[in-house]
Amino acid sequence: EPGFPAEKSSSVPQKKFCVLVGVTGSVAALKLPLLIAELLKIPGLEVKVVTTERAKHFYNAQEIPVTLYSDEDEWQLWKGRSDPVLHIELRRWADLMLVAPLDANTLAKLANGICDNLLTCVIRAWDLSKPLLFCPAMNTAMWEHPITARQVEQLKGFGYREIPCVVKKLVCGDEGRGAMAEVWTIVESVKRLLEEQDLPTQS
Repeated sequence: EPGFPAEKSSSVPQKKFCVLVGVTGSVAALKLPLLIAELLKIPGLEVKVVTTERAKHFYNAQEIPVTLYSDEDEWQLWKGRSDPVLHIELRRWADLMLVAPLDANTLAKLANGICDNLLTCVIRAWDLSKPLLFCPAMNTAMWEHPITARQVEQLKGFGYREIPCVVKKLVCGDEGRGAMAEVWTIVESVKRLLEEQDLPTQS
């Protein structure tokens, strides 16, 4: 698979570390192909993606070299009582979840426990002993609305880790806070978590 080195570290046993990337309907979803490419450069990392329907508007699925799941996959997989439930299978598979970008709508859903699509169902069922990173991304006016800070704090209260948004000129033309953190910042945050797990981060 792409990005997986053949050599093994002599000091650390080679172990697959499974990262589930959630992508929501912010324009920052444009960066999904770059984010996946950079994550796959980390040795021993296996990546899968869960997308919302709105997020599909911003990237080309042909540019995503890993398995990409959406709402229809959940319903196609389950036909009867003995069939696997996709959001539970993904929750079991993943060692870490990264939601990048997390738009205002999905932030509000997560803060209130709403689970009406595959991504929010995975997160509602998430094993809180495993790390979950989230990268807010929205228009500055949305970011500055008082409910946003309350909802971000709620997610942090669950034990999720925020990768803060940054100040820049947004695609809509506004300038201010609300842009998703840079891809390299996000990847470095994942590497730090791998180091906490004593896994290699250099090829």
